[in-house]
Amino acid sequence: MENFYLAFFILLLPGLVFLVLLVAQKKGDAWGSGLATGALFVVALLALVLAGRLWGSPGQSLSLPWFSLNRRVYFDLDFRLDSLGGLMIALVSLVSALVHLYSLAYMRSDPAKTRYFAYLGLFTFAMLGLVMSDNLLVMYFFWELVGLSSYLLIGFWYEKPAAFRAAKKAFLLNRIGDAGFLIGIFLVYQAFGTWQISEIAHQLFQNHTQLPVSHAYFSLTGFFLFCGAMAKSAQFPLQIWLPDAMEGPTPVSALIHAATMVAAGVYLVGRLFFMLNIEVLTIIACLGTITAFIGSFGALVQSDLKKILAYSTISQLGYMMMGLGVGAYSAGLLHLFTHAFFKAGLFFGSRGHYPRLARSGSGTKAVF
Repeated sequence: MENFYLAFFILLLPGLVFLVLLVAQKKGDAWGSGLATGALFVVALLALVLAGRLWGSPGQSLSLPWFSLNRRVYFDLDFRLDSLGGLMIALVSLVSALVHLYSLAYMRSDPAKTRYFAYLGLFTFAMLGLVMSDNLLVMYFFWELVGLSSYLLIGFWYEKPAAFRAAKKAFLLNRIGDAGFLIGIFLVYQAFGTWQISEIAHQLFQNHTQLPVSHAYFSLTGFFLFCGAMAKSAQFPLQIWLPDAMEGPTPVSALIHAATMVAAGVYLVGRLFFMLNIEVLTIIACLGTITAFIGSFGALVQSDLKKILAYSTISQLGYMMMGLGVGAYSAGLLHLFTHAFFKAGLFFGSRGHYPRLARSGSGTKAVF
């Protein structure tokens, strides 16, 4: 239980920061950013401790009864801590802390900086809750909260028409994928009678030779679950929202591209990998390959530095999905972690260069 106490403290502290800053608003201009940054560095330090404790462990689950419908359908708050979850908690916390630190200078003169740091806290809380969830419904709640937080941050400068349009585009396109994810969740419950991910895994491993549903049903379920990841991780054909998301503040771009929204889809495929059969994995591999090429070639014709990085992210996400699709589970997830840090660093460094690359003939020529 000690690990869960530590994990819940890590989870709740960013949420508490969000509530405090949301209430404070203008009154928090003098101290809000410092409070948020200090709290996130505490979270990052504790997350590293937790990741060390969980490394190599078989995993621990905790189920908290919530309510039931007619004593037939039970809704519990299920959480799980294992090696993958520990690494993701550390990744999200570390990158978020660095984004907070960078934002101290970047947002120093912005009149709405307290609201900005409040949204960062909500964003971090949502992502941490997502990676700790062992229940598909609880995961879906945090999944939607990540989407809402992304909408608020991408459209933070909502008085700019381009930022407002980008936030709306990201929100609507992600709802397409989320609808598929929700359908997949209910198909899973219909087949296994539980929302708990570890229990579903146990049932599958116990009866791996005889599925409780037909092969076609299982394939369809896996595809719908992947739909959520397809939108969140900007996979073809739902990748078009990501380049426009650059209209938000630069630290937000680093957070979205490195540790939160786009990483959520890859994490989802990794967490539910045992539920994806060969047909679904083949689709994932093919779409990942197409996405990788689209992102690579798209970057070559851009003149905006942040959009070059955005298309680079699309390409790398496609590469991760391709790795998972061909069964290279460890390699795909390893690239998720390495990409998070180098892409955050690239966004942080982009402010030191001209925001627009000088055009010389074509966009491709300007890049080289």
